[in-house]
Amino acid sequence: MEKIILTGDRPTGKLHLGHYVGSLRRRVELQNSGEYDKIFVMIADAQALTDNADNPEKIRENIIEVALDYLSAGLDPEKTTIFIQSQVPELAELAFYYMNLVSVARVQRNPTVKTEIKMRNFESSVPMGFFCYPVSQASDITAFKATTVPVGEDQAPMIELTREIVNRFNHIYGPTLVEPEILLPDNAACMRLPGTDGKAKMSKSLGNCIYLSDTPKEVKKKVNSMYTDPLHLNIEDPGHLEGNCPFIYLDAFSCDEHFSRFETGYANLQEMKDHYTRGGLGDGTVKKLLYNILEETLAPMRERRKVFEQDIPQVYEILRRGSEEARAVAAKTLDEVRAAMKINYFTDAELINAQAQKYKK
Repeated sequence: MEKIILTGDRPTGKLHLGHYVGSLRRRVELQNSGEYDKIFVMIADAQALTDNADNPEKIRENIIEVALDYLSAGLDPEKTTIFIQSQVPELAELAFYYMNLVSVARVQRNPTVKTEIKMRNFESSVPMGFFCYPVSQASDITAFKATTVPVGEDQAPMIELTREIVNRFNHIYGPTLVEPEILLPDNAACMRLPGTDGKAKMSKSLGNCIYLSDTPKEVKKKVNSMYTDPLHLNIEDPGHLEGNCPFIYLDAFSCDEHFSRFETGYANLQEMKDHYTRGGLGDGTVKKLLYNILEETLAPMRERRKVFEQDIPQVYEILRRGSEEARAVAAKTLDEVRAAMKINYFTDAELINAQAQKYKK
């Protein structure tokens, strides 16, 4: 069996560091590992419209922002198929069939769906498209027979539902679909990077994101304003690490080499943490190190982005080619699904012959 990856993002804004450590950085590593036969990365515009139906221009504009972030982060269209969800209509048809295999109660129990509904104040009136997006996500994954789905921790319930749909479909119609495995970040801090204000999640609406395309000045300002330990009033005071954003970000981004390269006086992050907790280390020193590390990470992306920004028509051509390639693969899976469900009326010669014989006199 081929090893295939499917993953993606909703184009509701520029990608930020939470996206990067949660999945994007890993995607680039997997792309360059040579371990996978095919990698599909989807810009999920149709899914984004489920709660932005009244503002399609927002999605339209952000598709190019996400594509630029993908390319600047290192996704290579020669190795990875980057495509737009709505340009592969086979995905919608698959989702329609899968909806018959999932109950309303099952979707309501999905903790990610419950959280998202509450966050968007949809409790009294949930758009049907939004409510069903876990099923749509299952169609995205299975259309490409993905064996691996690298995502953040919050998407684990979605993958669980996909596996249930695959098992139910195969049980009813015969072995057709592939059951995917989830690939979570191997660093606990990367699973859910908090916003710069200490909130549980980065959010454009909360203004607590560091974007991959931010300027050095913007990055420095955001790092310097990060939530730390409110009880650490003086340098000599013992500090606390729990909920302390600069240290959480250092957990996600730093390695031992950074401590020697930036001449911190510490051999590794643990030594710096120990000093902070016993007192004598100021937040400014910690933030300065974090800024240097983030700039080392983001500067090359910024330069690559500038190059792609100068040829936007070429970026759209990359998306067009990727969408055509993705559609061909999804169409093949859809043909197999139709055959398994016995709704391939015009290509099933056995059915046509049997019906012909039935009515012969």
